[in-house]
Amino acid sequence: MAQFSWINQGDETLKIKTFLAQRGVSHRMFSIVKRGGGAVLLAGKQVRTVDEVKPGYKVTIVMPPEESNDVVAMSDLPITVLYEDENWLVVEKEAGVTSVPGKADRETTMVNRVKGYLARSGAEDLVPHVVTRLDRFTSGVALLAKHRFAHGLLDKQLQTHSVDKRYYAIVDGDLPDDYGFIDAPIGRMDDDFIRREVREDGRPSQTEYWVVKRFGNQTLVRVQLHTGRTHQIRVHFKYLGHPLIGDEIYGGPMDRGITRQALHAYWLRFYDPFAQVERTTQSALPQDIVAVLDDYQVEPDEN
Repeated sequence: MAQFSWINQGDETLKIKTFLAQRGVSHRMFSIVKRGGGAVLLAGKQVRTVDEVKPGYKVTIVMPPEESNDVVAMSDLPITVLYEDENWLVVEKEAGVTSVPGKADRETTMVNRVKGYLARSGAEDLVPHVVTRLDRFTSGVALLAKHRFAHGLLDKQLQTHSVDKRYYAIVDGDLPDDYGFIDAPIGRMDDDFIRREVREDGRPSQTEYWVVKRFGNQTLVRVQLHTGRTHQIRVHFKYLGHPLIGDEIYGGPMDRGITRQALHAYWLRFYDPFAQVERTTQSALPQDIVAVLDDYQVEPDEN
């Protein structure tokens, strides 16, 4: 069984449940520990969550193993690992690769490939948890948790949209402003399972962007998401009248030398609750987008 520990480095004695809740351990995770045969330890001895942890003492959670789902096949196809430790895996998802198994693909998705990678690495937990999901034809940085406990600890960050994701996109036409903040609700189109649109009854959605370079009939922008709606960047720029080039379902031009939406997740930052540090990962622009920009070199954002 996997073990995860924290030391009370404060000056205050706290209930164990309060101490762990401050570190992101939810009521649901306590239930999983209890039902699955795990344990909460204080200085190596099993305790209850109502017991107290004094300054300087270590609290350990023992998590039951997570059984592999045989429905999710293992794939031997390669993945590009950008960062890895015992809890997290950050990979480079190629355009055209689906993030999770579904009707269109159940064997070669990013999750299938990561499961195969973990098995080859000798991991005990073989259930990859996708934290940041990318559209099939969007490339770039994707974060996965290696076990459900890590995924659970990121719940609050995901709910508050504090996992910081940045993208490069090439949009059609010449954007009028060098900077913009799009605050427009997004919902599903009527009678359409796939496409979304800006609509009054949609969910709140905010996208911030900065113009990087103008190319006359198209514009390279750097984008930061403040919410995580399906197709958010693609829908918001269509709403502005500047759809992404190569984005056929949202009306983007298909004659610019790229056959998928010109969208790349190049930067990701999240707070690692185990190490209690910020982790940042970057990804270079893929060749198909570089080719569209006529070899214009884009330096990764450091902010």
